[in-house]
Amino acid sequence: MSMKILLVHPHYPDTFWSFRNALNFISKKAIVPPLGLITVSAMLPASWEKRLVDLNVAALKSKDIEWADMVFISAMNVQKDSVETIIHECGKHKVTVVAGGPLFTQEYHSFEKIDHFILNEAEVTLPLFLKDLEEGHPQKIYKTSGFPEIGASPIPDFHLLSKKNYQSMNVQVSRGCPFSCEFCEITTLLGHKVRMKSTAQILGEFEKLYDLNWFGNIFIVDDNFIGNKKILKNELLPAIKKWSEERNNPFTFNTEVSIDLADDEELLSLMVETKFKSVFIGIESPEESSLQECNKIQNRNRDLLKSVEKIQNAGIEVSGGFIVGFDSDSPTVFQRQIDFIQKSGIVTAMVGLLNAPKNTKLYDRLKSEKRIVSEFNGNNTDMYINFIPRMYYPELISGYRKIIREIYSTKPYYKRIRKLLLNYKYRYSRPFSINLAHLKALIKSIFIIGILNKGRSDYWKLVFWTLFKRPSLMGDAITYAIYGYHYRIVYGLSNKDKQ
Repeated sequence: MSMKILLVHPHYPDTFWSFRNALNFISKKAIVPPLGLITVSAMLPASWEKRLVDLNVAALKSKDIEWADMVFISAMNVQKDSVETIIHECGKHKVTVVAGGPLFTQEYHSFEKIDHFILNEAEVTLPLFLKDLEEGHPQKIYKTSGFPEIGASPIPDFHLLSKKNYQSMNVQVSRGCPFSCEFCEITTLLGHKVRMKSTAQILGEFEKLYDLNWFGNIFIVDDNFIGNKKILKNELLPAIKKWSEERNNPFTFNTEVSIDLADDEELLSLMVETKFKSVFIGIESPEESSLQECNKIQNRNRDLLKSVEKIQNAGIEVSGGFIVGFDSDSPTVFQRQIDFIQKSGIVTAMVGLLNAPKNTKLYDRLKSEKRIVSEFNGNNTDMYINFIPRMYYPELISGYRKIIREIYSTKPYYKRIRKLLLNYKYRYSRPFSINLAHLKALIKSIFIIGILNKGRSDYWKLVFWTLFKRPSLMGDAITYAIYGYHYRIVYGLSNKDKQ
């Protein structure tokens, strides 16, 4: 049996992490490709024909759907509107739709028009579907409660990608997280045990990208990359460092970690030596009571500012996630969040209202208290909360808006960039280089942010300050200025807020 499979990745709305308004400066269309879909593609029979349409970089055309015997979709909650459109288009052409990924694993009952659901982790459920399909009796739903080892997960079909459209490539090293934050759905979806690919697997994926002439950033998508520190320090990072040095360091890396990275100097040094440029950390709140409430044990009883500064001093940028709306939050939390973010030099500070996704301990608790009012839509910037908060709702929204205004208006935002650049301590030399894409981004930033934007005076102050104080970090300063332009659009400040 031979099949034609169209893999479709739904469109992301313009949110904090889309960086769509920043990508325009470097002529890219999306941050990263759909890693889940191209991994599933590699699990399908080699004799099948496969095509990929990522709606974030290309349009879905009728001829694409007409070509296919089946359309495979994978999605997250924030892509739900685009998913509905895709299903409708496939229905018009009477093409079989197969769906999987986080959205469908949690809400498959909401999509009656989808023919087959491959839920949970495809390493387990996809072979069952393929076997039944071969025998002529495929079922509607395939799911499991187990968490497979991922040592047999194949190298994703990176060749399906139009790499020029993406700012980064992405690779998965592990699944699962050892922590149990109340608001997080990761352990429900992927478990507490940290299941890692072998070092050989990871190097095989790097080799494939290298052979496809990818040179640039790789985002390691793990929810907590340092979940198994022993293997990282003793095996994986030394192997990546050796592999990279033998090929003149073709990649830089960024990933997500927990704050306890700051406690392990050996691991921190190894990550710097392996060319990790930045990490995202869920800091959530400077309020100890809020951290206790959400069971963020790794963040408790520590000086969070010093932990962030230690990582920055080592030579790794820190992006941070922050939350307001905990039951224990008082009206003073808004100014405390502002003060913490400004003092930390965390330029990319994603501040969100607390929401309760399905399959989290938070959702179960709030449901038992009859406080859930709707389902979480996955958008982190739309000022929406899906439960009844303890704080007076208008006060919560007003305080949240105050945080956004105070950290993303140009003066405090550029002040935070300067703080980061002062904290930055590169232990390894970075040869200066500028390519055509960088030059175009610089010219666009001068014209759009430095001339047309109302915050242009603050832009030029940053440029000249960097030129005299941290000239080797000018590229970082311009990059963050461009990010700020994106954030102000996403948060509705429109680059016209009071300066």
